[in-house]
Amino acid sequence: MTRLVNADRPTFNYPDRGATDRRPLPAGYHHLHHRTRIGRGQAVFETAGAAVTTFHAHRTSGMRIRTDYGAVRPGSRVEVGIGFGPLRITAPCQVVWTAYEPTRIGFAYGTLAGHPECGEESFVVYLDADGTVWFEITAFSRPAAWYTRLAGPVVPVLQRSYARLLGHTLRKLATAARSAGY
Repeated sequence: MTRLVNADRPTFNYPDRGATDRRPLPAGYHHLHHRTRIGRGQAVFETAGAAVTTFHAHRTSGMRIRTDYGAVRPGSRVEVGIGFGPLRITAPCQVVWTAYEPTRIGFAYGTLAGHPECGEESFVVYLDADGTVWFEITAFSRPAAWYTRLAGPVVPVLQRSYARLLGHTLRKLATAARSAGY
């Protein structure tokens, strides 16, 4: 796969790398926490985890994603295309942590210089002891560009809407795979 521009010299635009894997989230940011029930069972967990860590869920939700590698790994560079047509914004990020564990699969990426926001966002699929599968997004962010500062309270509303859309998309992908016998 083609290396992304400046992939060897990322410049994070926030100091709190890895904070989505810890609590509490850092002060001075808008915090987002959204949880969606995906389904039940090991197959749903594995399908949802793969859809998250390969960006299949993001792409199916309408985002344009460019990445250095097929599946996420720490240090991999990601460019997220936000918007439509001439209003599309490219948002550079880098994966700061991953989880490939028996009951937790996911990752977080942090924003790089040039991203319209600064902060971090994690996308994690969990398998509870009772077999329930959950998808959870945790984020902290604040404006880093004039247009996101101007948008003010609209940005958190859009972020929450996208979290809901991504959870709904992931549920559909996992359900479709289970129905198909995967």
